[in-house]
Amino acid sequence: MELAAWSALCWLWLAGGSPARVEAARAIVETGVAVMGHVGLTPQSISALGGFRPQAQVAEEALGVLAQAQALQRAGCFALVLECVPGPIAAAITASLTIPTIGIGAGPATSGQVLVYHDLLGMMSHPHHAKVTPKFCKQYAHVGQAIQ
Repeated sequence: MELAAWSALCWLWLAGGSPARVEAARAIVETGVAVMGHVGLTPQSISALGGFRPQAQVAEEALGVLAQAQALQRAGCFALVLECVPGPIAAAITASLTIPTIGIGAGPATSGQVLVYHDLLGMMSHPHHAKVTPKFCKQYAHVGQAIQ
């Protein structure tokens, strides 16, 4: 199957808004693969972010997340995930973009919402995960215990 035909069937989720990530997004988009960007808390980068903690809590951080979001849009991302960003900041970022935003713990003003089902159903039974379950996510069951 040719790349053009294959790329119509898939898209890529790219976490982070650093200049290198923005250039990677641009290069991938130029090959014909759709890219969804991801800024704010990027769990893949928790050690660099100082652990699982809300992002954009002060003006300088908020402006940085906004700049990353706008850069990813310019790079050609078709949508953007805003994770663990205060609601008013997520609302401002959403208003500044022409692409849809998907919030994960980012308040009600994004274009859509996501809850990770592992968090929602308490599927992480390792003690480490109890420390990192998002505060914004109500657990409706403890499936991890039942599975174990």
